[in-house]
Amino acid sequence: MADTQRKILATYALPYANGSIHLGHMLGFIKTDIWTRYQKLRGHECHFVCADDAHGTPIMLKAQQMGIKPEEMIAAVQKEHEQDFADFRIAFDNYHTTHSEENKALASEIYLKLKENGYIKTRTISQLFDPEKSMFLPDRFVKGTCPKCKAEEQYGDNCDVCSATYSPTDLINPKSAVSGATPVMKDTEHFFFDLPAFEDMLKEWTHSGSLQQEMANKLNEWFEQGLQQWDITRDAPYFGFEIPDAEGKYFYVWLDAPIGYMGSFKNLCDKRGDLNFNEFWKQDSDAEVYHFIGKDIMYFHSLFWPAMLKGSGYRQPNNVYVHGFVTVNGAKMSKSKGTFIKARTYLEHLDPEYLRYYYAAKLNSRIDDLDLNLEDFAQRVNSDLVGKLVNLASRTAGFIKKRFDGKLAAIEDKTLIEQFIAKKDAIAESYEAREFGKAMRDIMALADIANAYVAEMEPWKLVKEEDKLPLAHQVCSTALNLFRILVTYLKPVLPRLSQDVEAFMNIELTWGSLDADFANHEINAFKPMMQRIEMDKVNTMVEASKEHLEATNKPQVTGPLADDPISDTIEFNDFAKLDLRIAKIAKAEHVEGADKLLKFQLDLGGETKQVFAGIKSAYNPEDLEGKLTVMVANLAPRKMKFGISEGMVLAAGPGGKDLWILEPHEGAQPGMRVK
Repeated sequence: MADTQRKILATYALPYANGSIHLGHMLGFIKTDIWTRYQKLRGHECHFVCADDAHGTPIMLKAQQMGIKPEEMIAAVQKEHEQDFADFRIAFDNYHTTHSEENKALASEIYLKLKENGYIKTRTISQLFDPEKSMFLPDRFVKGTCPKCKAEEQYGDNCDVCSATYSPTDLINPKSAVSGATPVMKDTEHFFFDLPAFEDMLKEWTHSGSLQQEMANKLNEWFEQGLQQWDITRDAPYFGFEIPDAEGKYFYVWLDAPIGYMGSFKNLCDKRGDLNFNEFWKQDSDAEVYHFIGKDIMYFHSLFWPAMLKGSGYRQPNNVYVHGFVTVNGAKMSKSKGTFIKARTYLEHLDPEYLRYYYAAKLNSRIDDLDLNLEDFAQRVNSDLVGKLVNLASRTAGFIKKRFDGKLAAIEDKTLIEQFIAKKDAIAESYEAREFGKAMRDIMALADIANAYVAEMEPWKLVKEEDKLPLAHQVCSTALNLFRILVTYLKPVLPRLSQDVEAFMNIELTWGSLDADFANHEINAFKPMMQRIEMDKVNTMVEASKEHLEATNKPQVTGPLADDPISDTIEFNDFAKLDLRIAKIAKAEHVEGADKLLKFQLDLGGETKQVFAGIKSAYNPEDLEGKLTVMVANLAPRKMKFGISEGMVLAAGPGGKDLWILEPHEGAQPGMRVK
């Protein structure tokens, strides 16, 4: 890889300033932190900035409920957020807020440039208005009966039951979610950003490599539907920035939120004095700008944001890197199960480096959701970090200190060391490409080699024989040099462990010193660096995360329904679309490189379909061959890393080892329809 120093600005999506950080949020922050730490380890000029997203109706209303000013609430939330990030060792170069002078100035400047360039349109619209609170109601603050399926208590923009989308004015019996009053229609003048004017530019940009291909393909749906002008106005009362020369009109939060990236960097530039804001944001900048985000906010970052930048004379980001969501034990995070885990609750029970490593070990450059399987989490940390990595030093460092004056030997046979250093380019490429899981696998494969070397040479026996002391010195010194290289490779992931190793070995771990000669270098006494995870600590954390619902006059629901309630009602025609068939498991086998998958060849009585199923934790493949089961036979084929999956096997249970595939009674035949 090129050694030319790069100038990089990286950001992660701004957390909303009305709640605590949880482990779902932490995935993206950890991913960005690892990537930026890697860039700095390689000697690049890299800046990582973020901020609290501090505007909008929800924040205004929550502050009112708390009886405090919005400014007080967002300041308290920001303090909490920053402490959580610091304790998870997220190394921001600057953490700011969108409720700042820098952001206000930049939002006004960008808006005025867009207006000057003809990209702001004005028109009068009719909106629902709460007569009791004297405020226009955002879509999500209107509730009523769905105009399509007649489901009650639905939001003003879409129905959770039938998934229909509509205008809040289409609701039957609409009510204000703020006061409960019946809203009235009222005219108001709004400003619109002319997004369709940038359609050609956006089509080119989204397919230029600036997005993952999956995301670029997804955005094609928006182009096919036709881009719409974007309402950027909110009426008073509203907590945000007032639009220049438009009294009582405020910028919609999604206009100034992404500008918060620029505002935070501007604040950093002003504080440091040696950074030039324009060098990173001007149109012809040779610096690199990267946004890391979750897939739920792709639309704003991949259409509105680059178009706003283009229309106001600023550069577009080099890439918008999108990641998936976090599930816990194979299911959505649940407050009742205790798997909706706040960052602070985790920190009260476990070392943050454990989670940093586990996320890294499962992260890749795709948009896949990441499952935090708590049992696998404990096993992997105990095996990799404690059993392989730290154990390498704990087995050898004591001999150096006690028998060899605490000094490393000059290595005579550098074969192993050279083998480890030879992997640096491959590991570097994985870090750069955000294929952290591949990097962790490569590093742990090296750790296996190092431990096998120590086990074979048995230095604890060599030190007992005087004539073999020089060999023992060589073995222990080689092992500690291998340990040094491994921890250098892991430094972006494990910053605290890296600091402990630097103190223990009296060195600074740098990419440039991977092949340095540490002959006669003195080390300090080894101290324990990591403890095993005990499942009782994990279980205690889960228990502490549970939020028990208050008793109501409804019957108490226990068992599986308590944790996984029955879904909303569907129509018969919805069910009829599924083609469920009896299938015979003709062949079942493990999938190399897959943690959860088994591969099936399913016989439908004349036709065979290949299906991947995430039930590896519950079944041995050889126990399933010859059994009958039920599959969704008309599911669209899905291209996966390991091949094409042509359906879905039905199973019951919460996940992990608690999964049971459906087995029809005797007499059912492959190919029969399930009705």
